[in-house]
Amino acid sequence: MTASRRHFLAAGAAVSASALHAAGDDTLRVGLIGCGDRGTGAATQALLADRNVKLVAMGDAFDDRLRSSLTLLRNRKDLAGKVDVAADACFVGFDAYREVIRRSDVVLLCTPPHFRPIHFRAAVEAGKHVFAEKPVAVDAPGVRHVLQTVEMAKQKNLSVVSGLCLRYDFGFRETVKRIHGGAIGDITTMFANDYRGGRWRKPRTEGQTDMQYHMRNWYNFTWLSGDFNVEQHVHFLDVCAWLMKDEYPVRAIGMGGRAVLNSPDYGNIYDHFAVTYEYRGGARLVSNCRQNPGCKNDLSAHAVGSRGRAVLSERTNGLSLHPAGGKDWFYDGPANQMYQTEHDELFASIRAGRPINNGDYMTKSTLLAIMGRMAAYTGQQITWEQALASREDLSPPRYTWDQAVADPPVAVPGLTRFV
Repeated sequence: MTASRRHFLAAGAAVSASALHAAGDDTLRVGLIGCGDRGTGAATQALLADRNVKLVAMGDAFDDRLRSSLTLLRNRKDLAGKVDVAADACFVGFDAYREVIRRSDVVLLCTPPHFRPIHFRAAVEAGKHVFAEKPVAVDAPGVRHVLQTVEMAKQKNLSVVSGLCLRYDFGFRETVKRIHGGAIGDITTMFANDYRGGRWRKPRTEGQTDMQYHMRNWYNFTWLSGDFNVEQHVHFLDVCAWLMKDEYPVRAIGMGGRAVLNSPDYGNIYDHFAVTYEYRGGARLVSNCRQNPGCKNDLSAHAVGSRGRAVLSERTNGLSLHPAGGKDWFYDGPANQMYQTEHDELFASIRAGRPINNGDYMTKSTLLAIMGRMAAYTGQQITWEQALASREDLSPPRYTWDQAVADPPVAVPGLTRFV
């Protein structure tokens, strides 16, 4: 099929919103779009979240990924009777999302991030509840489109739950609640760290077209993943947004590059970023992330306040408050599986008719990460308004397997221009 991004964004409106429930049947029918590891995990969690739920349709760009996912799900004993995907409910290709949405009540969006705006709009226009993995866009046009869809979902009373899973962790929730209650005073400085090892890559194989290679190796191309700062580091950037009660910074300046992961199969994304964000009241967020094998890892957020400091990490005893002149506090409450809690709360909201909508923060935290990438790629100071209004559209001319997609150049600060 030949289609541009504009065509896909418009075509979503044609998806039928017809009711799929049989009379007297309260089964919630789940559709999975994107059948990689995260999609398979999300489908598992969705099926465990509710007593009367079934997976009824699956879609992926690649048949082998879909088949592998379906086999794994069918072989899980705890999902017995809940995987009901017929042969004619498996859809492959760029337009697979349409039929999955048509057959579902709840849609799980787990493809590479580039496609999230397209799939999200189609699902909401069709009146379907959504679980949307993070991030939800890779460029500002995508962000603006998602913000519009979020408002549409509110008007339709649809639940939208985000894959920014740390907001669903009980320990993080309690720690942030205490910080919002004044435990460390007014926040003046935050640190968001994402130091981790190397990343996967998929070398090009003989006979692959450009598009097949890029789609298989999607993490390593900015147009598909948004870069490391967006695809992964968005988690702890979002924690800092949460700490600030979802206030977002007014400007950012930063740097980054490729020190280690710089062979051709690592595409055009960076392996490290350092970005400083400034808030209207003068608070700062210092963001650092790095992918480098053999180095010490650290995934955490830190907040310094006028009356103490806080640490927020997934490590054991990683959630703590240290008020100046007071007694240190460490979270020792109940633990939960945050990935499962996301789906538990999503399905409970649907059953109760009280929709959850995480859309505002999931979209603006995505822009927060994109803004940092813009600052690092260009070497310029970027304001929030500039980032949101950017005309940079990373999409290819068409979504077809024979579409030529040249390997994009690596950004060079000072030479790469802000658009």
